[in-house]
Amino acid sequence: MSMSFSGGTHNDRWGSDLASAGEFTQSFPSLPATYSPSPSSSSSSGEELLEVTIEFPSGVIINIDSVTGTGTDISGTDLEITSCSDSGSGSRSLSLGWSASSERLTAGTNSKQQIQKISRRGYGYSSRSAPEPVVPHRGEITDSVNLPRALSQRPTRPNRDGSCTERAIHGLKFISSKENGIVDWNDVQNNFAHLSKDGYLFKSDFAHCIGLENENSKEFADELFDALCRRRRIMVDKINLQELYEFWYQITDESFDSRLQIFFNMVKNGDGRITENEIIILSASANNLSRLRERAEEYAALIMEELAPDGLYSQYIELKDLEILLLEKDISHSYSLPFSQTSRALSQNLKDRRWRMSRNLLYSLQDNWKRIWVLTLWFVIMAWLFMWKCYQYKHKDAFHVMGYCLVMAKGAAETLKFNMALILLPVCRNTITYLRSTALSHSVPFDDCINFHKTISVAIISAMLLHATSHLACDFPRILASTDTDYKRYLVKYFGVTRPTYFGLVNTPVGITGIIMVAFMLIAFTLASRRCRRNLTKLPKPFDKLTGYNAFWYSHHLLLTVYVLLVIHGVSLYLEHKWYRKTVWMYLAVPVLLYVGERIFRFFRSRLYTVEICKVVIYPGNVVVLRMSKPTSFDYKSGQYVFVQCPSVSKFEWHPFSITSSPGDDYLSIHIRQRGDWTEGIKKAFSVVCHAPEAGKSGLLRADVPNQRSFPELLIDGPYGAPAQDHWKYDVVLLVGLGIGATPFVSILRDLLNNIIKQQEQAECISGSCSNSNISSDHSFSCLNSEAASRIPQTQRKTLNTKNAYFYWVTREQGSFDWFKEIMNEIADSDRKGVIEMHNYLTSVYEEGDTRSNLLTMIQTLNHAKNGVDIFSGTKVRTHFGRPKWKKVLSKISTKHRNARIGVFYCGVPSLGKELSTLCHEFNQTGITRFDFHKEQF
Repeated sequence: MSMSFSGGTHNDRWGSDLASAGEFTQSFPSLPATYSPSPSSSSSSGEELLEVTIEFPSGVIINIDSVTGTGTDISGTDLEITSCSDSGSGSRSLSLGWSASSERLTAGTNSKQQIQKISRRGYGYSSRSAPEPVVPHRGEITDSVNLPRALSQRPTRPNRDGSCTERAIHGLKFISSKENGIVDWNDVQNNFAHLSKDGYLFKSDFAHCIGLENENSKEFADELFDALCRRRRIMVDKINLQELYEFWYQITDESFDSRLQIFFNMVKNGDGRITENEIIILSASANNLSRLRERAEEYAALIMEELAPDGLYSQYIELKDLEILLLEKDISHSYSLPFSQTSRALSQNLKDRRWRMSRNLLYSLQDNWKRIWVLTLWFVIMAWLFMWKCYQYKHKDAFHVMGYCLVMAKGAAETLKFNMALILLPVCRNTITYLRSTALSHSVPFDDCINFHKTISVAIISAMLLHATSHLACDFPRILASTDTDYKRYLVKYFGVTRPTYFGLVNTPVGITGIIMVAFMLIAFTLASRRCRRNLTKLPKPFDKLTGYNAFWYSHHLLLTVYVLLVIHGVSLYLEHKWYRKTVWMYLAVPVLLYVGERIFRFFRSRLYTVEICKVVIYPGNVVVLRMSKPTSFDYKSGQYVFVQCPSVSKFEWHPFSITSSPGDDYLSIHIRQRGDWTEGIKKAFSVVCHAPEAGKSGLLRADVPNQRSFPELLIDGPYGAPAQDHWKYDVVLLVGLGIGATPFVSILRDLLNNIIKQQEQAECISGSCSNSNISSDHSFSCLNSEAASRIPQTQRKTLNTKNAYFYWVTREQGSFDWFKEIMNEIADSDRKGVIEMHNYLTSVYEEGDTRSNLLTMIQTLNHAKNGVDIFSGTKVRTHFGRPKWKKVLSKISTKHRNARIGVFYCGVPSLGKELSTLCHEFNQTGITRFDFHKEQF
């Protein structure tokens, strides 16, 4: 055992790191114990006060506050145990008092027996002290001896072991590894050399110097700078290199005591105490939680009650109180539904490596066989058309003059005609929605219609450029360069007796229509690219209007002109004069008629679907919720979407939005988030008729109330099929939504909830009738299944196949939880069997384990234990911090549902979609649980 003692006065408790007088170390054959100045002890005369902490690896901790006696032999010290408590987690704490009335300590038999009893446990001998810091030798440091004595005479710290303490030490982090690109002191020193002025680093550059770059971390770094200055009892706005090293050493000190001390010093009053609301305001500010700051006093009272449940507590928290709270309270307690009842490792869900390697190709084919056969068929058709047209023109007289440039141009033209017809089919949404309900959905990947549409567009642009380049850069020059003999022999029947000029070849219906088509298609293709469509490319004014959704939408209407020009171009060919060989109209006839028919159908159907706005709510984050009456003949499935038009905003624009109501509801609801001028116009149009929020509803910006103003007219068209509507095919589904991307899954959750409620009601009814007839419970359950299935419509009966649903919602703003608060509370209240598990993640809060969010986790747990409500979402569903560990999520689900086929449905940014798709593919290759990934496409 190693026991170290640090003596000092109470006035030095919150001072600098200068060594206190009376420091000594004594070794014993047992565990390490440390004496440090106690903040709870006070003395007006400035007498030396000591605190002793003895910690055992098994979790036993002895705190010695006061021991009286004389004598120099510490092994014979009389220890008087004044209190003993058991935390219930294997950690025991004994508090004793120690007051030194003289320079000698009195030896006693009781203490000697106590120490010997501990020594006999055989932990061995050890003596530990803090390492002396060494500043790297660089040009800026001329004399390392001049470093503050605090760095060379640091008091020994408790070497705390045990899982609980380790979690606390890991949690008290002041520089997040994700934000900090600095790896060692050398990098900090290099930054100092660039940022310092006259050998001093100013407070404004401190954040940059230590690697905290973003705005929120800079504010935190400023608070940290002031705290470290208060700890050294200096008030400056600039520091030299030696002082910077002191700060860096304290920041990177991973001991629990050091980081907890820094946290207290970050309180602006610097008195070593935190008032009831200071601790909440500090954490809320660091995590951008304005709502939490408004209720700081209420939540701070929870901590005070926890520290003093009898109500006899002061208006501040001291270091030792918070240390006890952080160490002995399980702040990671989860009150959400149990995610998994098993602790099986992922390795148990894996097969032999040799078997996995041999099945990789098979799994890849199983995951993508629909895409593979469709793309293969498409490529085969294009290749056959290209070669057929090349063969045909290779036997024409013009080939002797223009050569392979001619056959390349004509082969590209044939594939161009085919793809110009095919590209219309994926956007015939009514047709695709109908085909989803047929047997064809088992072999055709209708979820990838938009992606296939984009892929075809790339083939069109490629064929167009090849066709135009071959004619303009090769065929036309060869015509002009041909001899008179060759011209009269091979080309006179196509171009006439007089040889045309280059301008004459271009200035024809074929040339003019071709050039216009190339220009229009390049414009439409460029503005439809992801960077332009999503306004990722920022252009200076007035050119900023050339990007964004409007530019994409209106430029696509240029393609209507392209189709007209394509027909003109196709019937004005130089080398073909027979009408039945001019095949452009043959390719385009059916797809164009189908597409035009759908547009006409939308025009009339939207007028037949008369809807009346029943309710309008405008939430934080600029989200407008529209609840409208449900048309009589409007039948849809959960997960589908509708197109919406508001004539008062735009008479031409239709925009898709997921339906967030359940098919069983008597109304329709959609959530619209402001992301462009059209959605901004929607918000303004409906804000005019809404009243101010009611008192006490801080999260609700505006809500409608009965008034004399009329709502703007709204037209809807749909419903249209989406990947999420296929959730009924899976026994287990994983729904992942980012921000407003949760909307496609809200309808599914409502649908599942309605089915759960129906089953529970029917179970109660049938159970009552069966009990009256003395029917067994097994027969009662079979009655439930048969009668429940018979009473539910066929379109809704499929959703009963879903046995478990996992909903993960990741959002940046705390106010976003208001959007779906109602459905989350309903599920928490009604889902008694735990069919639906909901997990909310708030990314604006520092991840769990960071000091800036550690106390928020504690308050969250205490508030839910007392009130049953999460402080962030205002619901009964727990809010997690940061982002989910998706590999861990899939691992737990695959372990819980072995041999199952799980549907993963995602709506959000493409980057996470790629990550989830990759993880699903990896798990399919390495495990026996299959994940089918689906991404929403609009």
